[in-house]
Amino acid sequence: MRALFYTGTQQMEIRQTAWPEASPGQAVVDLAFCGICGSDMHAWHGHDARRVPPMILGHEAVGVVRDGALAGKRVAINPLTACGTCRMCVSGNRHLCPDRDLVGLGSAGAYAEAVSIDEGNLSVLPDDLAFDRAALAEPLAVCVHAVHVGYARHAGPTDGMRAVVLGGGAIGLLTAMVLAARGVEDLWIAEPNATRRAMLERVVAARAYDPATGGPEADSVDLVCDAVGSGRTRAAGCSLVRPGGTIVHIGLQDSAEGIDTRYITLQEVTFVGTYCYTPGDFAEALDLLHKGIVTRDGWSELRPLSAGAQSFQDIHDGNAPPKIILACD
Repeated sequence: MRALFYTGTQQMEIRQTAWPEASPGQAVVDLAFCGICGSDMHAWHGHDARRVPPMILGHEAVGVVRDGALAGKRVAINPLTACGTCRMCVSGNRHLCPDRDLVGLGSAGAYAEAVSIDEGNLSVLPDDLAFDRAALAEPLAVCVHAVHVGYARHAGPTDGMRAVVLGGGAIGLLTAMVLAARGVEDLWIAEPNATRRAMLERVVAARAYDPATGGPEADSVDLVCDAVGSGRTRAAGCSLVRPGGTIVHIGLQDSAEGIDTRYITLQEVTFVGTYCYTPGDFAEALDLLHKGIVTRDGWSELRPLSAGAQSFQDIHDGNAPPKIILACD
């Protein structure tokens, strides 16, 4: 089969490789689409020691099941695998399993014509949910989970809250869409790129602002969602959040400083990290897509798998929309 291989730092190429085979309890899925994730970009930049070239990246995937109990079904793939028996898995938090893995991390990814995955990781799609929209289920589930965690940890009232999302990429944009769907009206997105700010205000019910020149006043925000995860955005979040507020840390750009621990302590600010999603979050993401509450209209682009290498380069150069989805078939 054809697959897009990560072959070295900032290098990718199409290669022929063996078709995947299903182990007991698994199925082979003939892939339709797979989105490019920020973590794939992180690997492409040579910043992820866990992803060793040559390998196939990609995990935001949908397709048709080839074999097994779900043969012929259109499905979205939950790429997160876990042991299923540890304390975290049994409690419903399989994303915190010490043996967790991800398609495109410890096993071959989905920038290919097919992939093998545990049957329990497949969600059958409604007939009227298009593949290209369903390909957003995985990143959207990350955002659904982040918002759930933010609301659960928030100490104050959530009615009439002010929320700020730091970063207008795919995760920031989708997080804002989830917040808007929950009824947040005083919603802001920090994004330094003027072209992207204009796009954000077209597709999300939020005010996009340049963090260098404006935005909400200090100590005025109930919920900050950091979709970048840099020292600069952590510092911005600490400046924006009000006493008793909450900062949800989603992005993984770096581990540099930026947290004002004195302010967090004295003002009882909650700072919480979020990773991946639960099966319930994934199901909610699919429901938001099926109902048309979240769409990819106006902020994403479909490209063929053969354009994968150029797509990574375009994202790196800033010549791409927030989300590129590769057609795998």
